[in-house]
Amino acid sequence: MSAVVILLAMPTLLFAQSSEPQISSYQESSPIAPEDSNASESPGRELDPNTAVRLSGIAEVPTEPYFLPSVSRLSQPVADHDKPGQSSKPPLVVVVPNPKSGDLTGSVYYKNRLEFSLDGGWLPVNIPFVFDVFLGDGYNKTPLNYTLVPIIFSLRWQMDDVGGPWIFRGNWDLTTSGSVTLIPRGPETRYFAWIMGIRRNFVPRRGKIAPYFDGRLGLGGINAKEPLGVQFAQGQDFTFTMNMGSGIRYNFNARYSISAGLNWMHISNLYLSQPQFANYGINVYGPLFGIDVRLGKPRRHESE
Repeated sequence: MSAVVILLAMPTLLFAQSSEPQISSYQESSPIAPEDSNASESPGRELDPNTAVRLSGIAEVPTEPYFLPSVSRLSQPVADHDKPGQSSKPPLVVVVPNPKSGDLTGSVYYKNRLEFSLDGGWLPVNIPFVFDVFLGDGYNKTPLNYTLVPIIFSLRWQMDDVGGPWIFRGNWDLTTSGSVTLIPRGPETRYFAWIMGIRRNFVPRRGKIAPYFDGRLGLGGINAKEPLGVQFAQGQDFTFTMNMGSGIRYNFNARYSISAGLNWMHISNLYLSQPQFANYGINVYGPLFGIDVRLGKPRRHESE
């Protein structure tokens, strides 16, 4: 009977002996730091080797210092608007005009735009000098008729941006030109001139078509024939010229455009040949066609 008791007691003794090893416990990092500590400055809390808890069946944990990560060092979720390189403000939206809308006014008519222009005309209709009424002369024309074919090379400088009310909305451009005029009908055969003037572009709020009106003055030389005995021809080579015209301009895009209209042209010597030779002058009008090409880079603004 005693042998049985001893056998039953042996497992209990063995179990008690196996639970003798000690393991050092650790103190978990608290989410609330003590009042005398700064949790944001400590990367973790050191294990306390003096505090031990007996755990059954577990070997002793080494007592060297060990650091647990601090709660303040844990990575936090990053909101989309707080990601690096991004601003919490909504992105800036730049509205670019639709090139298919046909609105080219902002890219064709603006201050300091430079253009090259080539115009050619056919002026066969002879009329009296239109300003005779202001000079006291009779509103008459000579029996000698002319046909002029001007070819005009121009540099246009738009002096301002588009402005003005209603149908007068538009801008001005300054034009300097050199011209060669052929004379297929008349005693003289050619005329060279330098011309300057201004043009008013009547710019609508939308569209590719814009009317215009221009006026130009200049001086030049013609091979005068009245000194050679041709009646009603020009009295001297040195002459002045005046041009007035009106028409429409069609803009293909921001760089190229064409124009078509009527142009009146006057040539005379401002009575400098009198009294030796009379100053009859030439007054004709007819259609004038042109092409305009932008020079340099386009205008810099938000939509380009």
